[in-house]
Amino acid sequence: MDYEQSDLYKLRHSAAHLMAQAVTELYPGAKLSIGPPIENGFYYDIEFAEPFREEELPKVEQKMRELSNLKQPITKRIASDRNEAKQIILQETTNGQGPENAFYKLELLEAIPAGDEVTFFEQRATDKQGKEHVFIDLCRGPHVENTGQIKHFKLMNVAGAYWRGDVKNKMLTRIYGTAFGSQEELDQYLHRLEEAKRRDHRVLGRELGLFMFSPIVGSGLPLWLPKGATLRETMGDFLKEEQLKRGYDPVVTPNIASIKLYEKSGHILTFREKLFPFMEDEEKETFVLKPMNCPFHIEIYRSQLRSYRDLPVRLAEFGTVYRYEQSGELAGLLRVRGFTQDDAHLFVRPDQLLDEFIGVVELMMLVLKKLGLQDYTVRVGTRDPASTKYIGHEENWKQAEDAIVAACQRLEMSYMVSPGDAAFYGPKLDLIVKDALGRDWQMGTVQVDYNLPERFELEYIGEDSKPHRPIMIHRAPFGSLERMIGLLTEHYAGAFPLWLSPVQIAVLPIADRHNEAAAALAERLRALKLRVIVDESRETLGKKIRENQRQKSPYMLILGDRDVEAGTVGVRHREEGDLGAMSVDTFLAKVQAEL
Repeated sequence: MDYEQSDLYKLRHSAAHLMAQAVTELYPGAKLSIGPPIENGFYYDIEFAEPFREEELPKVEQKMRELSNLKQPITKRIASDRNEAKQIILQETTNGQGPENAFYKLELLEAIPAGDEVTFFEQRATDKQGKEHVFIDLCRGPHVENTGQIKHFKLMNVAGAYWRGDVKNKMLTRIYGTAFGSQEELDQYLHRLEEAKRRDHRVLGRELGLFMFSPIVGSGLPLWLPKGATLRETMGDFLKEEQLKRGYDPVVTPNIASIKLYEKSGHILTFREKLFPFMEDEEKETFVLKPMNCPFHIEIYRSQLRSYRDLPVRLAEFGTVYRYEQSGELAGLLRVRGFTQDDAHLFVRPDQLLDEFIGVVELMMLVLKKLGLQDYTVRVGTRDPASTKYIGHEENWKQAEDAIVAACQRLEMSYMVSPGDAAFYGPKLDLIVKDALGRDWQMGTVQVDYNLPERFELEYIGEDSKPHRPIMIHRAPFGSLERMIGLLTEHYAGAFPLWLSPVQIAVLPIADRHNEAAAALAERLRALKLRVIVDESRETLGKKIRENQRQKSPYMLILGDRDVEAGTVGVRHREEGDLGAMSVDTFLAKVQAEL
C-alpha cells in the first residue's frame, strides 16, 4: 500500500492539525500556513509574533495531549462556493482575529484550481471546565476520526522555512514532529534516531581522523586526512583490481573542459544550474569545471577508427567532478560540491549489450558483498512519457529499457519500475542499499544509452565493412567515493571491517623498553602489507587500550617483558576483547584467514 493511502499517513496528517491547534491556543496571533505529513512524520510552517524556541516544544506537546484527551471528533466541511470558503477562512479558521491571520490560508485558497472542491476539517469539543475548543483548517484530508486516536507522538525540532520555498518571501518557523500507532513503534523510531546521531559520519569522520572541512577552502569540499585517504585508496585499489580482471582500460581526463563538449552532449540543457561559473581564456573560449566524465570517455572512444572486433571497449576512471549544490543541500560527505566517481563507460555492439550489462550488474553485486552491504533492492528507472527532459528516439528508449528488464530476468533479480527516474539520455538500474539502521540509500547505478553515441556520431566498422553505431553503458558501483564512505562510516559506526580499516593493527608496548621490539614487530607486519601503528605514547596501558578502542582499531597487540622473551603478543579484538597470548605466527594466520 502507498504511504499516502495508509492509516499512518492519516494519523500523521491529523497530528499536524492537532499540533497547529495547540499552537493557536498557546500563542494567540500565530499565523498558520501549511502542515503536511512527510516520510517520517509531519511539520507545520507557522508565523509567530515572537521568536519560537525549541525549548518550548514540551509545552506544545502537553497541550496536544490535553486536546487529544478531549477526543474531539474530526469532521469534514465542504464550502458551497469560493465566497463561503473565504468567509470560513476569515471568520472561523482565525478564531475571529481578522484577515491578517488568514493571509497564508487565503493564498492557499487562491491556488486551488477553479471548479475544485474546497474542504475544511473541524475539531470541536468542550473540556470539563465547560470551555469549548474549536479548530478549523483548510485541508483535503484524510484524517482519523477523532483526536483521541493521536496518542503516540513527539515534537522533534524547529527550523526556518521560507513561505512557498521562495527566499523572497517571509521566513516562517517550521515545527517538525512524528507520530506512530503505538508507543513501541515511536520508541523504536526515537532509538533509531539516537543511534543515527551516534553513527553520524560527520562526527565520526572528525573523531577518527578521516576527513575535514575548512571554511577557507570552501563549503562542500572535503579534505581527506591520512586515515581517510587510506580508506579511499583501499576501496579504489579493490575496484581497480576487479576492473582489470574484467578487461577495463584505465583512462585519466582533465578537470575542466570547453563548454562545447557539454553543448554537444546535451548536458548543458539539464546541468546548467549545477555548473560552476563559466571561465573564458584569452581567445574567448569558455571553460567549465567538469560536472561528469562521460563526454571525455566518448572523445577517447572516437579518437580512432574502431572495428567490431575491438568492441566492447571498457574505459574506467576515478574521475573527480564538480557540481554546484546550494549550501543548504550540503550534508557532510553525502552531498558535496567536489566528488570522485568510480566511473566507467562501455561501448558495445547490440549483440553484446545484454551480456555486458549483466557483467556490470554482477560487478556491482560483488562490490556490495565485499563492502558488507547485501541488503538491497533493485529499481529500474524508466522515462516518463509526459516529460520533455529526455533526448533521443522512442525506439531507442524501448530497446534500452527492454535490455535492462531482460538482464534482471536473466539474473533472477526482483525489481521495481520507477517511471521518471531515468537519466535524460537513457534508462538505468539502481541498487537501493539498506544500512544497519534500516535506512535506504541509492548507491551503485548502471545506465543504457543509445542517445549520446548518436549525438557524437560514434561508429565502428562491422563485419559487413559498413559503419554501425555502438551502444553505451554508464556505470559506477560505488556511486561516488565520498557518498559511499559516508554510508559505510554510518553503517559500521566507524568500526570498518578488517580489510577496509585504515589502521588494522595497533601495537601497544607496555613500557619504553618495549618500543624497539614493537617497532620490529610493526615492520614485520607492514612487510605483509598490513596497516599498522605503534602507540609509543607515555600513557598507561589502560589508557592506550581505551584510546585505540575509541579509534576502532580491529586488533591491538600488547608487548611486555614476557612477550618479548617468548616471542608472543597479547591480542585484543575490537569486539571480542582479550583473546590472550599467542605467537606472532598464530596471530598472523588468524588475520590472514579473516582477510
